[in-house]
Amino acid sequence: MRSRSLALVALLALALTARADDKPLTKIAFGSCVNQDKPVPLFDAITAAKPELLLMIGDNMYADLDRSVKVTPAVIREKYEIMAKVPAFVKLKAACPKILGTWDDHDYGRNDAGAEWEHKDAAQKEFHDFFGTPANDPRRAQKGIYHAETFGPVGKRVQVIMLDTRYFRSPLKKGKFDTATRITPYLPNTDEGATMLGEDQWKWLEEQLKKPAEVRLLVSSIQVVSDEHPFEKWTTIPKERERLYALLNSTGASGVLILSGDRHLADISVDTKALSYPLYDVTSSGFNQGSKNWRAPEANSKRVAGMPYGDNFGFITIDWSDDPRIGVQIRDEDGDATCGFKVRLSTLKSTGPVATVKLPPGVLSPADAAKKAGEKVTVQYAVKSVGGKANIYINSSADFRAKDNFAVVLPMKLQTGAWAKAGPDTFVGKTIRATGTVSVNKQGQAQLELADEKALEIVKE
Repeated sequence: MRSRSLALVALLALALTARADDKPLTKIAFGSCVNQDKPVPLFDAITAAKPELLLMIGDNMYADLDRSVKVTPAVIREKYEIMAKVPAFVKLKAACPKILGTWDDHDYGRNDAGAEWEHKDAAQKEFHDFFGTPANDPRRAQKGIYHAETFGPVGKRVQVIMLDTRYFRSPLKKGKFDTATRITPYLPNTDEGATMLGEDQWKWLEEQLKKPAEVRLLVSSIQVVSDEHPFEKWTTIPKERERLYALLNSTGASGVLILSGDRHLADISVDTKALSYPLYDVTSSGFNQGSKNWRAPEANSKRVAGMPYGDNFGFITIDWSDDPRIGVQIRDEDGDATCGFKVRLSTLKSTGPVATVKLPPGVLSPADAAKKAGEKVTVQYAVKSVGGKANIYINSSADFRAKDNFAVVLPMKLQTGAWAKAGPDTFVGKTIRATGTVSVNKQGQAQLELADEKALEIVKE
């Protein structure tokens, strides 16, 4: 009888545990950049917010602050050990049911490092030791620390995809030192085969995006949408961001929100053209590394809100009632919201997998043509808008002011024959193909001015 009672108790405990694990997430905290040698009062604010999940999205300690010390696996281990004993972190870790992490450059071991880092495998071991990855977990044997988990029952699932933007990343290219800003900017690496994630991680990411989920938090240690500042970002390898957007489209993944860190500030950016729904990139950086004094916002034409100085963390709430609503906030060390937005899950609904248009040999996309200033090319794209008075500007973007807008310019003198009555109705919503020399206008946008009316055609697909 006693054994039967114990068995019933065990079954009940398992059932209760299963129900607890299947509980939908409603509160998620995230952020990045914490110096283990300084106090972290912000952690107390996170603890007080009672998140059910904490995402630590890079620079979870700094191994390379002392430039007089060569970073070795032992140094990385020592810095993690110091971080693990920070009182506010100990308290937060005890209070938060689940913590997931990825790394950025400083906990990886070297500023702005990528695949070339000699201690990356040892750094991976120390990362897993710090986050308590079980000894028999396949991630211990995997190259790179990318990882994904899904929380909640059917209809209320949150998928968290933690990317690794360090282990496989190709070298970056540097420009000339700017004496005015005292910055050496990064230039786009357009080399064939240059990668952010590496082929294995790309294949894995495609598999993850095809799995069922209502909300997808795509975590990148560096910014994805913001692309105008001179520091690390996805457009330091521009083809990789194009590939990411193409993958999100081709898989038909709905509910995607990008979370990023690195910049020691908070930013909320949105790209309204990358997907069939608005793509938000929410940057929270500065658990204790945010500028303590006023700091001018970085250049970012896609910013809708931000906190350019001060320590901060991100906080997501999800109301799972009819047409679920996602609330995203940036909070300061007092736990007060400084900016944010709310979006219905129905707004983040994909219209379905988008077939990638395969261009004929020798024909370029606007993004590739833009890199060919001074060269004669053939470009093809779907027209999103048309402007101009005398000359007609046939735009690849709905917003002709967008930095990545590419325009084919039809001069007034060529508005004869087939183009005698050309206007918005002639081109918008249609695919054009044009040949000419690429130039850059005063706003820094690429364009191609036609020299022959026969160099422009509307492509029937």
